Parts: sequence; C-alpha cells; structure tokens
Amino acid sequence: MQYSDFNAFKKAWAFKRDDPKIPSDDLTEIRVLSVEFANNIWRDYVSQDHLHPDHFTDDDWLNIDAHQGESVHWENCWDSDSPELPEEVLQHINHWGNETKVLFCYHSDEVIETSWGVFRRNWKNFLFFDNGPILFGKKKKQAVQFFGNGQCRLLMRS
Repeated sequence: MQYSDFNAFKKAWAFKRDDPKIPSDDLTEIRVLSVEFANNIWRDYVSQDHLHPDHFTDDDWLNIDAHQGESVHWENCWDSDSPELPEEVLQHINHWGNETKVLFCYHSDEVIETSWGVFRRNWKNFLFFDNGPILFGKKKKQAVQFFGNGQCRLLMRS
C-alpha cells in the first residue's frame, strides 16, 4: 500500500487544527506515505545514508552546492495573518503549477504527498514540525529545507 491511514499519523493533529484551519477538500489531498514508500522516496531523493535531517553531513546533496543564496526567514510569515509563504520561497519555485505533486519529508519514515496548491495554501500546518523538513516537487529541481531557527534554505537538487 502506498499510503498510510492519515488518522494514525502521529503528526495529524497539526493538520486538524482549527487555527489555522485546513479546508476539508484540501485535507483529503494530504496523504501520508506508508513507511515503505516513504523510505524509498527518502533513499532515492534525499539521503541514502541518514534517516533524519539532523544527521546530514557535507556528503548529502542538501549540503553539496545545493544552497542557492542566503537563507530566507520564514517564521515572520508563519506568525503573521497573511497566508503566503515568504516571497523569496515563492520566487524560487514560481514555475510550479498548483497540480505539481510535492513531497514534504520530515524524516525517512514520515513523508507527505500533496499538490503544490494544497501545500501553498496550508503551509503553516506543515511547519508545526520544523526540524529540517524538506519540500520538493516531483520532477522538479528546486527544493526548500526549513529549520527551527525560523530560516529556510533554497536548494537545487541535482
């Protein structure tokens, strides 16, 4: 099975909150990958050697020529009433269509699949857990990694 039961996902509470509230149509488009599929995505697209972003080394693609500029501060936007991601993040991935499939990887066992449109509208819910998760689009080179210090890195995958 490619997907796990969303209600059994230990981070599901962040997506079921009233503030910020995710519309039910969007919530049905947020899918948690099964551990097996999550591990495959992680291994193929993120790291073959490390199971969590805290363990990345200079040998991981996220650290090798992946930085595409200065870090961007995302936390001020998250704390604001505005629903928008930071402008620098939007510019970095400005050509992604709303239907682009994206993966949001918390660690090797926890990967969420949704569309760019759903993520963009509901990004604040995804970032209740901000210890290095990575956002990237399927068949896209751009990626973003978010950190608990309120910064994110704009990345290019090889």
